[in-house]
Amino acid sequence: MEKKGKILVLDDDPVVTLSCKRILGADGYSIITAEKGEDAIKKVSSEAFDLLISDIRLPDISGITVLQESKSVQPELDVVLITGYPNLEDAKESVKLGAFEYIEKPFTPEFMMNVAKRVFDKRGWILRKAFIDEFRNEIVSLRDAENPVIFYKEGTWARPTRNGLWEIGCDIRYWLLSGQLMYIDLPEELELVAAGEAFGKVLSGEGQTEDLVSPMNGTVVELNHQANTAVSALVQDNLSEGWLLWLARIQPLTL
Repeated sequence: MEKKGKILVLDDDPVVTLSCKRILGADGYSIITAEKGEDAIKKVSSEAFDLLISDIRLPDISGITVLQESKSVQPELDVVLITGYPNLEDAKESVKLGAFEYIEKPFTPEFMMNVAKRVFDKRGWILRKAFIDEFRNEIVSLRDAENPVIFYKEGTWARPTRNGLWEIGCDIRYWLLSGQLMYIDLPEELELVAAGEAFGKVLSGEGQTEDLVSPMNGTVVELNHQANTAVSALVQDNLSEGWLLWLARIQPLTL
């Protein structure tokens, strides 16, 4: 099997490293593992990698330190941070230092496969101008390096914007894979969102509903009223692999 790319997996939990090795290795990626942050930095300093997947809590140094040191050695290296103890401060620092994604444990094999695919698709994907022109205000490109996306649970995400607000939204692919995406229901009177609580719903073609869970606390400044129009276009054009949908722009709150 032809190797797709070289990935360094850093975690002191052998279950995680073995899972990544099995999942990603079976799909054609070359997987190297490390248990300590210092060992990973040495590896990055001595050989080229396409992707680093690192836990934040390590036995010697923080995964955020590994991120910073690795990016200084290989600026083009994509880094994905994973954690069993997510918090907004770590997420913000990760974004500031150039992390491609910030992911909460536990994750499914399918989710990890999609993470790797997003990283490698980002490099070779050619954007369609007509599509961008029509939906540039409703969708978020995963190629947007200036504003990295922080993924949360149940297919939701958040990212900072240039004006100090944050966007929260849904990962269309997450719902497509489960066969549930049909329509997104956002309350017109939505004024506040709270971390871990529902701020909208996804409706399936069979009439089932699932909550969209907010990644953070905030005051709603703007809702995406064209969300469902964009969803229809994304699905019909089969472009959901490269796009995310923002649903609300919010002013962060500390509760």
